[in-house]
Amino acid sequence: MIVFKEAEKNPNEEKASVEQVVRDILSAVRAGGDAAVLDYTERFDGYRPAALRVPADAVKAAYSKVEPETVANLKFAADRIRGFAERQLACMKELRWEITPGVMLGHRLIPIASCGCYVPAGRYPLPSSALMSAIPAKVAGVKRVAACSPASRGQDGIHPAVLVAMDLAGVDEVYCMGGAQAIAAYAFGTDSVKGVDIIVGPGNKYVTEAKRQAGGSVGIDMLAGPSEVVIIADETANPAWVAADALARCEHDPNSWTVIVTTSRSLAEKASAEIESQLATLPTAEIAGRSWRDNGRILIVDSEDEAVSVTDDIAPEHLQVMTADSAATAAKLTNFGSLFIGHDAPVAFGDYVSGPNHILPTQRCARFSNGVFAGTFLKVSSFQEITAEGAKYLSGPCAHLAGVEGLFGHQRSAQLRG
Repeated sequence: MIVFKEAEKNPNEEKASVEQVVRDILSAVRAGGDAAVLDYTERFDGYRPAALRVPADAVKAAYSKVEPETVANLKFAADRIRGFAERQLACMKELRWEITPGVMLGHRLIPIASCGCYVPAGRYPLPSSALMSAIPAKVAGVKRVAACSPASRGQDGIHPAVLVAMDLAGVDEVYCMGGAQAIAAYAFGTDSVKGVDIIVGPGNKYVTEAKRQAGGSVGIDMLAGPSEVVIIADETANPAWVAADALARCEHDPNSWTVIVTTSRSLAEKASAEIESQLATLPTAEIAGRSWRDNGRILIVDSEDEAVSVTDDIAPEHLQVMTADSAATAAKLTNFGSLFIGHDAPVAFGDYVSGPNHILPTQRCARFSNGVFAGTFLKVSSFQEITAEGAKYLSGPCAHLAGVEGLFGHQRSAQLRG
């Protein structure tokens, strides 16, 4: 393998700890409730809402502040996200099985009672994240779905497009809050914010650290880091498309990263040149260019099999395949958050409108975990329904094993059914 372009920044050099800052915020919110959340909101977001909860009439009024075309396209995206989530849910089945006479085993699919969706609003308003987090929860049957987002720059509170997306997703409660303080409010509850059972949605390093520290008191979807993509491309790929897809990921955040893995030196050279050329006309070039310089890589490999091996080891959040036979290449891959197959399948479609969720595992967690989906909001809870006949059959083996372990109360409990 040849490293054609290496990342300039060593990520280990800039791992300033946020643990203590977040710990202090969580403690303050746990003790001070609403007042602490409002104080931190004003301090970090430069905005102090009259109340944390956004009233329903303000959500409805947001529709008049958003272009009709935007509303229509949000509805388009919501329908596709909902449709895909419904079909995923349909694949999940309850189980009831009589393993031996009188012993009925199985599991039930039980929706989590409440969910708190976190919708970031740092550099950009992200109505797509409102749709992606809340819609699967509603499809799964979560009765109470709350959503929060910080105030957007230049707006009197949450961006209207985000409010519209929350409403289209079926959110029950909307809160104007963000950062670690919002995670604390969800986890511990305040006078205005009733605590939730699971928190989902992406966020910055403070939000992620708050989810890590609060995890255990409350469920979390994952600990997501900056956005990632690997693009596998061969000589059949269009260098301009590869460059555009790479920069689309880079513009998320200066810490986002892109890796282009190719069997073609010519493609590597042309894509590299295209990236520099496209940056000259990209409105988000300041962020995208910094991300590409600091974190972008181009790797030239000897074969498609090596491309697959390298990529599976990286285990990226997003994985694009642009080869002569993209489907065949994709079939060899196993470690990814979401897979985009073919020259006409950019990650941008998945961010907004294709249907599958865009809240995905990062930092190599795709080796063992998946993104948010309807199942994220379901508990698979087992049951055993046993008759007298079944109990008599189980009594002897159970009593013996309890005796081996020295748990004689267990043994007596089993023997009474024998």
